[in-house]
Order: sequence, then structure tokens, then C-alpha cells
Amino acid sequence: MKTRPFKQVDVFTDQPYFGNPLAVVLDGSGLDDEAMQRFARWTNLSETTFVLPPADPAADYRVRIFTPGGELPFAGHPTLGSCHAWLQAGGTPKRQDFIVQECQVGLVKIRRDPSTLRHAQDRPSSGQDGGVLAFAAPPLQRSAPSPAVLAQVAAALGLKAQHILAAQLLDNGPVWLGLLLDSADTVLQLQPDHAALKKHGLKVGVVGAHPAQTAPVLIARANREARAFSGSAPTGPAETATADFEVRAFAAPIGIEEDPVTGSLNASLAQWLTAEGHAPERYVAAQGTCLGRAGRVCLTRETDAQGSVQVWVGGQSVTCINGTVTL
Repeated sequence: MKTRPFKQVDVFTDQPYFGNPLAVVLDGSGLDDEAMQRFARWTNLSETTFVLPPADPAADYRVRIFTPGGELPFAGHPTLGSCHAWLQAGGTPKRQDFIVQECQVGLVKIRRDPSTLRHAQDRPSSGQDGGVLAFAAPPLQRSAPSPAVLAQVAAALGLKAQHILAAQLLDNGPVWLGLLLDSADTVLQLQPDHAALKKHGLKVGVVGAHPAQTAPVLIARANREARAFSGSAPTGPAETATADFEVRAFAAPIGIEEDPVTGSLNASLAQWLTAEGHAPERYVAAQGTCLGRAGRVCLTRETDAQGSVQVWVGGQSVTCINGTVTL
């Protein structure tokens, strides 16, 4: 055992204790799978990460991501939180425009230049002050779920058929059953049977739109992303009206009944919803409301001159705990 640098970071928020916490061991060298898994169970957070030297020369660092129940090939809030912690600890990227993270799903680009995130109000984004970081969503594979599976999951969520507007199996490393519901209110009112969801073995992500804003608040609506990335982030769950969509993530099969804010799920939802015309190319998602959190995730779909499409998943992070652990 040795003493290792450690941080606990709150992700998708600029106010401590309103986002999704992440434990980051900044030196995971010499730890085997069992030791990493044991520590992840002990932290009892949705994810714990271990930062390692990269195996791929194109990467700045490598990260392994563990839930209390097992290792993940990729996850969103651990990606942003680990990058924030690595930068804050003095990590120096090889490039000025991107940080490149290596994980089991491959290489993931993370950007921190506010000029690439419109409405970022030109604030610095070094990753050392809770500034904006955004990761490039990994490629998504999606397919229609079987009617039988959809019916079983709907029953476990207490949903009727008319509540579900669309459904897709979403795979960008983690696999989610994504459900587009008829409203944000329906999303917020869900009281899932987590034991039934665990039995079915599926992680389920649900999303619903907030009502369209009326004329007196059009300016506020236009500036939602600015607020999501600025120092005036929501002060509590009551401010869900500042978001376009409400998201919840149920992950009983990996030991987490409900995840506060989920980057990988929001990435795959955005790739699906924007591609099918269910969501605009830029929107803000709220998540964690039912858990007393106020997570905000900014989703941006961009198309380059060659017609290639990339979805970026952005948010802020703050460090809540600095210290060391003995592992």
C-alpha cells in the first residue's frame, strides 16, 4: 500500500453538492483490478476513477472507471471529472485545443476552449476553476427494443403506452434503454420498481421536454446555455425551468438505483434525439431533480464542412475534497 493523491469532484455543476460526485485516484499505478474494485465499493459513489499513464501515445492520460458493481468502458461524468482533476493537479495536455483521454472504449477528446461553446461568455476554461469542459460523444449504435422488453420496462416504471413517444436501445460503451416520454412532468413523477428493473438487467434512461417558454421569457430561454456554463448556475432543484429537457437514469443492474447526472446517457440521448428531430441541435438537460440535485448538461450537435456530425457533452466541475488515500 502507498499514499496516493486523491480528489472528490462534483460534476455538471459549478456549486458544490448539486451535481454528481466522483472519486478520483490520481495515481492508480500498481493497483490490480481487485484493489480498484474494492475501493470503488468502499467509496459507494456511482463511479470511482483511477488515472494511469497512457498506453496510446496519442493520449494525455488513461483512466479506468469503476462503479460499486463493476468496471465501465466509458462514462460521461467520470470523463469530465477526471479531466478536471488531472488538469487541476498539474496535468499538461499535448495539444492546446484538446485533452485526449484513453479508456476502454478508446480515445475520447475533451475540449476546453470557450470559443467552441457558443454562449460561454468568454470565461476561462482551464478546468481548474469549475470552467467548461466538454467531451466528444463516442460513436453510438442504436436499435429498436423488442415490444416484450419495452412492455416489461414500462410496467416497472409505472408507464402507460401513451406516455412513451419513442424508444431505442442506445450503446456508446454503456448500454441504455432510452425512453422519450410525453413531458418532463411525467419523467419527474416516475416511481420505479428498482427490483424489477434489476431483474430485467437493463439500465433505463428517460427524457421528457419541459413546456415551451412563453414570450416574456424568450430572452432567458436564449441564454440557457450561458447560464448553464456561467457562475449563475441554478441554486437548487426548483429551477428546472432553465432547462429544455428533464432526464433521469435508473441503473439498478450496476448497483445504482438512480444516478444524479449521467454524461454517457445524455450523450447517447442527444445523438438519438437530435438525429431524429426530437430535440434541437443545442439544448440543456436537467438531471438529478428528484434527488435534490440541480445538474445541468449542455448538448451540442455540430456538423463540419465534410458533413461529419459530432455531439459534444459539456458541463462544469468543482473540487470538493483534496487529499490522499492509502491504497
